[in-house]
Amino acid sequence: MNNEKRAILVIAARLLDYPADGIKELINDIEELVENLIAATDIKEAIRQMYQPLCNFNDTEIQELYVETFDLKTKLGLYLTAYELGDSSRRGSALIKLQKIINQSGFERTGEELVDYIPMLLEFLAVAPENYESNHLQKRLAVAINYMSEHINQQNPYGGIFKMLMKHIFPTPTKEEIEQLELGREKADLEELPYPIMYG
Repeated sequence: MNNEKRAILVIAARLLDYPADGIKELINDIEELVENLIAATDIKEAIRQMYQPLCNFNDTEIQELYVETFDLKTKLGLYLTAYELGDSSRRGSALIKLQKIINQSGFERTGEELVDYIPMLLEFLAVAPENYESNHLQKRLAVAINYMSEHINQQNPYGGIFKMLMKHIFPTPTKEEIEQLELGREKADLEELPYPIMYG
């Protein structure tokens, strides 16, 4: 992975995290990253176009939009294993495995989010050594990011971030990979039922 791809991952991670400090400070930080880490003029312009719609909101509005987009709609939640396993009891062991991968790479987590928090995983991929585990995680994230890109309202200002990630970072998932995601979630949902479904 080249430096520009790593920079895009970090920028996307910052934009998809909760804008606690307000939109102006966030965009200033992003612009600094763009200037310092991105060499290609066309990539710089694409990133600026990606975040530009977010600049039309004040701090309160952007926080409300964030919550409305990511916290209240399960289709666009920011937790990887929730896409893969729903609320299955297997999600706990999946989180432990993910934590082990991150620890072994020497990546230090900050904050109180779960280990499968997608903005944190994007930032992790930007610094992770390229090996089987990080390549597999990249494929898992590709399926989730692609799903989010397809399900977010096309007018939502956050939509451009997912499109950018799918265009420049992640390979388009195969039909089989998408089906596996949906099947895994369906199986998990069925496991959670406290009684068998009976057909007469």
